[in-house]
Amino acid sequence: MAKMNFFAEGIQGAGKSTLVSKLAEEHPDFKVFREGDYSPVELAWCAFVGEDEYQKIRNKYPGIYDIITEKTVQEEDKKVIPYTQILTDIPGFHKDLEQYEIYNGNKSPDEFMQIILRRFKKWNGQGQIFECSILQNIIENLLLFFEMTDEEIIDFYHQVRAALSGKQYEIVYLEVVDIRKTEEKIRKERTDDKGNELWFPLMVRYLEESPFGKRHHLQGMDELVRHLEYRVNLEKRILAEVFAEHSVIK
Repeated sequence: MAKMNFFAEGIQGAGKSTLVSKLAEEHPDFKVFREGDYSPVELAWCAFVGEDEYQKIRNKYPGIYDIITEKTVQEEDKKVIPYTQILTDIPGFHKDLEQYEIYNGNKSPDEFMQIILRRFKKWNGQGQIFECSILQNIIENLLLFFEMTDEEIIDFYHQVRAALSGKQYEIVYLEVVDIRKTEEKIRKERTDDKGNELWFPLMVRYLEESPFGKRHHLQGMDELVRHLEYRVNLEKRILAEVFAEHSVIK
């Protein structure tokens, strides 16, 4: 009998990393994929490039040529570089590699969705645990960069469901009751040793500088909370309408 796979989901600060650790303890023989790892389904924090782009990247950074080569995974005619796994003090390296992600509007809506669907359809894993690999990053891109409607997003997730047909998986969704309180808490927790905020400025900037954020002049904590509230409602609707028998909300 095929082993179950788990997708840990919820908004930022919901406790997904803790949930992944708990699931890993309960299933010590399972393979864990956290954000930034090379994953058979998720491409966040990964460059996704063809051969020409790949050679261009390696030649641009000769000092870490071998490390890039070591971390790269071949997928058919594409190379996947989980670039946040490459530790380097080369100025601008990680920012440079962002442009090769499939997220942040770097691909057209059709290209983006087809890449996602192909990888879910090809995936046949067993006994695997994934951190935010089916909702969070994908929905943020669909909402903030492609400005898709709820109905368009739900339609896409019906296609995701079809791509996953016959596979054993459960989406474990962590619901946050008080979003503002949760975000304020992690805002204080995620700081450096000098007390400088690390997470909050990045989250707000991501929202503010997205096409959706710019068009609606979104700024600051209030707008971030409203966005996350909207996302929670949409994600719960997707779970209810598309993945009812494959999900649990905690």
